[in-house]
Amino acid sequence: MNKFLAISLLLFCTTKGISQSNSTKSADIAATIGASQGSTALSYTHQWQIGSKKKLSVGIGARFTSYFGTKKDFLSAGPAKYTRTFTTPFLIFFAGQKEENFDTLSVQRPQVNSLNAAVSLGYQISKKWDVGFNIDLIGLSFGRKSSSILESNGITRTDPQSKPVAFNVLLTGDHDRGTLNSEFFLRYKISPRWGVRAIFQFLFVEYESVSVKQTYSDGQTNDRFRNKANSAGIGLTYFIH
Repeated sequence: MNKFLAISLLLFCTTKGISQSNSTKSADIAATIGASQGSTALSYTHQWQIGSKKKLSVGIGARFTSYFGTKKDFLSAGPAKYTRTFTTPFLIFFAGQKEENFDTLSVQRPQVNSLNAAVSLGYQISKKWDVGFNIDLIGLSFGRKSSSILESNGITRTDPQSKPVAFNVLLTGDHDRGTLNSEFFLRYKISPRWGVRAIFQFLFVEYESVSVKQTYSDGQTNDRFRNKANSAGIGLTYFIH
């Protein structure tokens, strides 16, 4: 949580310092599709243009994401000390996986809705084109309870009502918790008010087992399991100005 507070403080100080800069507001609807899964998202963003040429931008906003899938495998979600070879925040992306500690929760009909605060970064290539990145920070999730099958140490057990993890927070890598959406995108502005985006999405979705748990070699247990969805999609942006 201290890492999230540091990120929030940095963002607040940055936006405070550029409050007199040019800014735009926008609303966006997006859809992505992957293997037996997909998502839709609605978002609102307040973006500030910074720098002498106003080509760079930083923004804050909110996003509602709805994920759905069929018979998807969710792998052990941590704690990170059990799933990665080292756990330094941010550098954890380069850590190896402890595959011997990964169990699989096969969720039959996953469906998760998340409402998160989000941040974004962008660069204006030309009057018509821009590129950007956005990521969820913190929020809440709810969704469908589903039957699931936990495979652990060669033993299969059934959980009749696995459920979405309710609290979401960005702490980097396997320190993260809950359902968090992030996007890389390329956008073309078709008019002063409208833009179309090509999206590559990286979406963490978590389910929690209720009646069965994974047990690590030291006796600690885990009930959180994560699906990492890489999907492509499109978005439509309306610039409020």
